Amino acid sequence: MSPRTAPPHRFVTSNDGVQIATYELGDPVNPTVLLVHGFASSAVANWHATGWTRDLVRAGLHLIAIDQRGHGASDKPHSPDAYTMHQLVTDIELVLDAYLVSEASYVGYSLGARVGWQAARDFGARISRAVLGGIPDGDPLKRFQIADARAHLEHGTDVTDHLTGVYLKMAKTLPSNDLPALVALVEGMRGGPQPSAENAPAQPLLFATGSDDTILAASRALAAAAPQGSFFEIPGRNHFNAPTARAFRDAALEFLRAPVSIRE
Repeated sequence: MSPRTAPPHRFVTSNDGVQIATYELGDPVNPTVLLVHGFASSAVANWHATGWTRDLVRAGLHLIAIDQRGHGASDKPHSPDAYTMHQLVTDIELVLDAYLVSEASYVGYSLGARVGWQAARDFGARISRAVLGGIPDGDPLKRFQIADARAHLEHGTDVTDHLTGVYLKMAKTLPSNDLPALVALVEGMRGGPQPSAENAPAQPLLFATGSDDTILAASRALAAAAPQGSFFEIPGRNHFNAPTARAFRDAALEFLRAPVSIRE
């Protein structure tokens, strides 16, 4: 199968009825890794087309990748209430339940890393370790202008805020994206729990951020604050192209293969 060919997906119904698309690759008898993509991406775009699924399966790992709600083949509700951090983490838990996985490693990028941070805190030893790519402290989208984004989508109004424009342009690159759903996600996550030095998970965590990413220093600070945090700087990459870097995949694979224990 070509790495750009989407594998078949299976739906898992979340607690509010939203259908979450999931993708399983590799032998289920092997250690499980859960793959969770970033904002405005998908499991196929973030992990499959970039070679991650190929390399992790070849390394003898069992993979479950998801399209987070509002993305890919999953349902795309338009209510901000459908996109709280609690709900996104609940989706993760129900996917693990559906696949009868009692323990898994976690690999997330950007939004997926933020969800992974909270899942590691909430699930304890069920998440044995986590790779958190492109994650800063706080809320990186707090400057996103929701009203301006909605006016642009509904009336074609020009977006003058640079960050809002960048994220809308990125969201338009995938034909499967539903832009009103993604704007609802930004609104729904505001005011929820945010990564900080004070609430770091206890598990071994590998932080990985591009050398050209503006959040590099903030990611380093989170790694330093985590009890079992380590950091990998992805050379020559920014926030948007870091997932395609072989160096990132290699560092993640080395971390996933290492012996693990959670300190109490």
